[in-house]
Amino acid sequence: MITIIDYGLGNIRAFQRVFEHLKVEVSIATCADDLVSATKLILPGVGAFDYAMTCLNHSGMRELLEKKVLSEKIPVLGVCVGMQMLASKSDEGVLPGLGWIEGSVKRFNPETIPFKTRFPHMGWNSVIPVNHSPLMNGIQSDSRFYFLHSYYFEAVHPGHTIATTIYGAKFCSAVQRENIFGVQFHPEKSHSNGVKLLHNFANL
Repeated sequence: MITIIDYGLGNIRAFQRVFEHLKVEVSIATCADDLVSATKLILPGVGAFDYAMTCLNHSGMRELLEKKVLSEKIPVLGVCVGMQMLASKSDEGVLPGLGWIEGSVKRFNPETIPFKTRFPHMGWNSVIPVNHSPLMNGIQSDSRFYFLHSYYFEAVHPGHTIATTIYGAKFCSAVQRENIFGVQFHPEKSHSNGVKLLHNFANL
């Protein structure tokens, strides 16, 4: 069963609708007991890094969540800020992240971009698979997804980056380490391409 972690942030209902459309069994977790039967997990997130980490830490779900992911090795997909939370730290705040994938979250630097660019990065952009991952099966290099962010994940190990996107400069837009996946974009808002990616996740 795919379980969406509801710790107060994220587009919970949008994910639920996609999986219902795919006829995939889905549940919502608001407490640790709701995680017990999970076989796959979605960690959504919107807003600021520290606030998201605070909400998760106060949800009562973190201890069991880490057991399911790190010990039981069930697949987890972090989305947007949920992906950033997989890192060790973020330039956006002072709290430590989950540290499940070695890396840090950086703010886009407009001074490194040779033309005028708006922030946050908002709207549709291409996602380019760069390392093989079952999450990206059937996702072509011109596939477009919806983004809304001013920070991005910088992975320490290049092999953990499974897709990149160009917004003035190239940045990591999807990561994987073993059973842990993350995407900076919003598949739940990305129409057929997002449905394809979530279908891939459901079939891991």
